[in-house]
Amino acid sequence: MRGRRALLPWVLLAPALTVIGLLLLFPLGRIVWLSFREYRLRNLVSGESDFIGFANYATLLTDPYLWRIAMVNTVVFAAVAVFTTIVVGTLVALLLAALRPVPRVVVVSCVMVAWAMPAVSGTYVWIWIFDVDDGVVAQALTSLGLVDPSGYNWFADRLFFYAIVTLNIVHGGFPFVAVTVLAGLLTVPRELHEAARIDGAGAWKRFWHVTFPVLRPVFAVVTVLSTIWDFKVFAQIYLMPGGDVGGSRMLNLGVWSYVRSFGHNDYGLGSAIAVLLTLLLLAITVLYLRALFREDGVG
Repeated sequence: MRGRRALLPWVLLAPALTVIGLLLLFPLGRIVWLSFREYRLRNLVSGESDFIGFANYATLLTDPYLWRIAMVNTVVFAAVAVFTTIVVGTLVALLLAALRPVPRVVVVSCVMVAWAMPAVSGTYVWIWIFDVDDGVVAQALTSLGLVDPSGYNWFADRLFFYAIVTLNIVHGGFPFVAVTVLAGLLTVPRELHEAARIDGAGAWKRFWHVTFPVLRPVFAVVTVLSTIWDFKVFAQIYLMPGGDVGGSRMLNLGVWSYVRSFGHNDYGLGSAIAVLLTLLLLAITVLYLRALFREDGVG
């Protein structure tokens, strides 16, 4: 009887685990397999490939483009985007928590429109806003005399390029953070805030010493998910002018893997880049969770 009870959860989870295995683990295993082989266009046609061991990884790790461009773009952009998204989302959540129920529902509905917008549509909106000739920003700055009438190509500058991508990511990601943090804020006992207010604590101290400790698990979830999403951003970079060109200074690891695979027909090296990105994500997630649990006295 005890053995059957121990087996029951696995039986119930079997269908979901099977689907996850087929949709996630098999493609991941396939990418790892490709990363150890020389797999180019001719191999795609013939279906045969040669095992070359860690040659793709040696080529990748000795490529200056990885360390000077792709890795920097990936890590720095993700760090800025995650931090900005969480800050903006938290501020919006605090605003929503201060509203009455009816206005709160209206504002949340409006905010969720940004989250529901497809990445492709949102990216083209930002491309139009910063268009060299007819963009809203270009016209406004030209009318103020801050930009030459011939226009300025924001997408040709690495810093401005990723600033636009960050705006795009924050615009699409802050609603998730806002709604999630709002759900946590509504569970914080009012007595804690009232006691802190009586003790003379200001708004910032009440948030940092009362609200944040209670919502630490919530912030852990949104931070980990935002990190995963922002490290593997693809469409928002690939669709930007210059974001699909091999050798460009604008590529991150995800887009570089795609361009290397399908633009240069080097599927082995492209798979090695994808594996490196996956390992990087796992390492960052594990380190963050360990630090979080250490602060909570777990483990």
